[in-house]
Amino acid sequence: MANVMDTLRARGFVKQTVYEDELYEKLGKESVPFYIGFDPTADSLHVGHFMQLIAMKHMQDAGHKPIILIGGGTAMIGDPSGRTDMRAMMTKETIAHHVECFKAQMSRFIRFDGENGAIVVNNADWLLDLNYIDFLREIGVHFSVNKMLTAECFRSRMERGLSFLEFNYMLMQAYDFLVLHRNYNCSLELGGDDQWSNILAGADLIRRKEQKPAFAMTFTLLTTSEGKKMGKTQKGAVWLDENKTSPYEFYQYWRNTADADVEKCLKLLTFLPLDEIAALTEHRDERINRAKEVLAYELTRTVHGEEKAKKAQSEAKAAFGGGGEMPVKIIPSDTATLIGALVASGLCKSNGEARRLVEQGGVSVGDEKATDGNMPLPAGDFILHKGKKVHVRIVRG
Repeated sequence: MANVMDTLRARGFVKQTVYEDELYEKLGKESVPFYIGFDPTADSLHVGHFMQLIAMKHMQDAGHKPIILIGGGTAMIGDPSGRTDMRAMMTKETIAHHVECFKAQMSRFIRFDGENGAIVVNNADWLLDLNYIDFLREIGVHFSVNKMLTAECFRSRMERGLSFLEFNYMLMQAYDFLVLHRNYNCSLELGGDDQWSNILAGADLIRRKEQKPAFAMTFTLLTTSEGKKMGKTQKGAVWLDENKTSPYEFYQYWRNTADADVEKCLKLLTFLPLDEIAALTEHRDERINRAKEVLAYELTRTVHGEEKAKKAQSEAKAAFGGGGEMPVKIIPSDTATLIGALVASGLCKSNGEARRLVEQGGVSVGDEKATDGNMPLPAGDFILHKGKKVHVRIVRG
């Protein structure tokens, strides 16, 4: 089989590995069970998760077996990695609901049948009933507190205070890897580079306790060329659930990718051949817009399906004068003012927000910039513009 590490490297995924030559050889000659963990802290996956799923699909397509670990147990504590505060703890019922949502979304990207079909496991199955004394004797003895405190995920929290609850997180994630190794012969954990310390701890634990090979590999984080995390808008995260982020909003997010980030996003988030990506991003003038359209379409098609991707593309072209069909918002027939229309259409959450947006010059009706939130609305249908990126046709119900 082709070596998937070559693919992952060429597309810019790989950030850190251990026992690299040994892992490369193993991936090139046998099917390797591997896992990626997902904390169910919301009822939808977001763009950061999506990158992990793309990597998982590359691995599966190369013949390796994905194990999707849902952190139903660890979510009861919260991962301190990359945070300056303590995560809010969730109830078992909330976590169970999120787990079901995750499973449904992941089935769009990952194959769950066949010889190397993915499996989903929940670490609540082995963490919630742990005997703490037994756990400390079996697992805790292999961890040095001095070494743990040098890990970035803990060091960044020391000034504000690190709870003992969170301090246990590394041990439990390492224990997850050990359980998966014992139950499914899993020998590789993958994840974002902010998880490096936790992933490395798991591989080290297996090598110490089982005297068997175990490997860690982390991926580059999805950030802009300026170092900011991608997948965030003024509304919050860019979700894969269309009820949280519509296909049109999803398309527009990627269509507005900065010129410097288009090539990286095409490599990491699509399955387009590298030579095609190189041709699309060869020029950094106005021709890069074609690459942005391809990026937006491919990602929307992968997440929401071809029909919704075509509709989003058509709506986007219409909004910017390129033909197609603009998104429609229906408002009550008795809506009288611009503020009322902004709220009724969902473009603003409150009258106050709508009034401020108008006063700041962020709203246009047709081709005219609005200056008065109480202005009467045009007769019949009309086009409403919110900022430079949101354009809708308003229809009275």
